[in-house]
Amino acid sequence: MKILVTGNAGFIGFHVAKKLLMRGDSVIGFDNVNDYYDTELKEARLKILEQTAKETGSEYQFIRADLADREAVENCFKEHHFDRVIHLAAQAGVRYSLVNPHSYVASNLIGFTHILEGCRHAQVPHLTYASTSSVYGANTTMPFSEKHGVDHPLQFYAATKRANELMAHSYSHLYQLPTTGLRFFTVYGPWGRPDMALFKFTKNIIDGNSIPVFNHGKHTRDFTYIDDIVEGVIRASDDIAASNTKWDSAQPSPDSSNAPFRIFNIGNNNPVELIKYIEAIELALDKKANKELLPLQPGDVPDTYADSSALEKAVAYKPSTPVQEGVTRFVKWYRDFYHV
Repeated sequence: MKILVTGNAGFIGFHVAKKLLMRGDSVIGFDNVNDYYDTELKEARLKILEQTAKETGSEYQFIRADLADREAVENCFKEHHFDRVIHLAAQAGVRYSLVNPHSYVASNLIGFTHILEGCRHAQVPHLTYASTSSVYGANTTMPFSEKHGVDHPLQFYAATKRANELMAHSYSHLYQLPTTGLRFFTVYGPWGRPDMALFKFTKNIIDGNSIPVFNHGKHTRDFTYIDDIVEGVIRASDDIAASNTKWDSAQPSPDSSNAPFRIFNIGNNNPVELIKYIEAIELALDKKANKELLPLQPGDVPDTYADSSALEKAVAYKPSTPVQEGVTRFVKWYRDFYHV
């Protein structure tokens, strides 16, 4: 298949594009390679994708452009006929949305509109896109289910991703565009983002600096290893969304529709306390952390816990990598990449 992967210079997009190339698919990558974090890391990912394409003989082309550039997106869809679109580009980060909300409008709302329009006019068979566990917001019913209401986001980032889900449904309803939204739960692993806890904690522990531990390390996260996320993304993309013939408009469930629309959680289904996560990093590094215990930050949710049974039922896959194993793999990559 020929597949458009947006955000292919990013953490998850890079891994998804690489796996698609390794199985023989043609991949068109689309990314603006912005400076939200170290562009050298992004460029290194892009070089690996080029190398993977050469080694596998798979077609690969990279478009360096911004999704907010309507003409660039339109030209992309005019030049290529896509069998699938996997939309992973976004302005990420919970805390940055408190500082620069306008970047989230450009990337997550305007950019997503351009992707929807491209898929609509090109009659793309299936659009799969990234959402986030952050949409569960003020909900405290555990584990989080796709059938729960998600109308109380705690930060603007989550609000934009929830908006993506609603926008997707409107296109599924109006134009019969099959869409699958995937709510990622705290993704971690090799080639991860420098703004995320695992990356920052590992760097500071190695450098002998203290690490900020918010909520005194008592909140929990359903940490999900990158390989598990990638497998879930690709399986969901391969399996085209269909309308739910049992959907009841009098009691509408938010996870599906009488349109070809669906939403899945992708999480490890095993929440881990932050302090235990830090202990896993210490064990992998064989070095203790100097912890600075702090209160919960504005916009942070105390806990996340994924019910991934719907994904498992649909595509016969469930994330399963233990945190200690995933953290150890990350630390090995970090030491190799930064020569420390």
